[in-house]
Amino acid sequence: MSESQPPSENHPRQSEMPFAFVQGEAVTSLPHDLYIPPDALEVFLEAFEGPLDLLLYLIKRQNLDILDIPLAEITRQYMEYVELMKELQLELAAEYLVMAAMLAEIKSRMLLPRPTEEEGDELDPRADLVRRLQEYERFKQAAEDIDAIPRLGRDVFPVKVKSPDKKVVSVPPPVDLREVLLAFREVMKRASMFTHHHVQMEPLSVRERMSAVLSLLQPGKFVAFGALFSPEEGRMGVVVTLLAILELVKESLIELAQADSFAPIYVHPVTSQAEAIADDSDAAHAE
Repeated sequence: MSESQPPSENHPRQSEMPFAFVQGEAVTSLPHDLYIPPDALEVFLEAFEGPLDLLLYLIKRQNLDILDIPLAEITRQYMEYVELMKELQLELAAEYLVMAAMLAEIKSRMLLPRPTEEEGDELDPRADLVRRLQEYERFKQAAEDIDAIPRLGRDVFPVKVKSPDKKVVSVPPPVDLREVLLAFREVMKRASMFTHHHVQMEPLSVRERMSAVLSLLQPGKFVAFGALFSPEEGRMGVVVTLLAILELVKESLIELAQADSFAPIYVHPVTSQAEAIADDSDAAHAE
């Protein structure tokens, strides 16, 4: 047999991996004075909330009828779990021992002879235990159903999105004087179609026309700019109406509005002062 050759110095070898880093230094071996207590790591495969929970678990595991519990076998299995708990956690064994004593008492009462007239389901020593187990099973099932409901913070999470502080203010475009003149030119074109050579004196008053314009306007309603003119009056009447409209705008009694550039121009009253002027003018005419 040939002897194994020693590994070559140039052969790559994997270095030992540290299992921890303490203050930036790698630790590859355990300290000699390190003490790990035997109960430092505990693994609980099954956890019971009380003696009734353990008893119900034993009954369900063997598919036993809860109304006809075999106390001898259940008590034996119950004591095995109690002995295991005594080895692991002594403070939990006290209440389980009380249940074990109760099972032993019920079994002894079943073994003792009873008078014939007292026999029956109502005097069964297991009846009280069965009622407690059934009630505990209902509460446990209700708790499981409630726990299965989606819970805020565990199963579902609220979504919060902070919207930016942004105020959108819709400012209508200002009415340019050029737009007013273009609209007035269209009115003049329609007025020129009604010109005639009959000359007559027509007294026209700007103040009176201001009242006439205000009487055509209603609060909260918009009237087209061209609807305020009467082309039948000719150029002079149209000009007087334009002067009346401009004077009302100057006195802040009416406003001109336009939805967009090159859009139709509308007129609407501003305050109740316009109604007062219109009433004064009507009263003056009546006198």
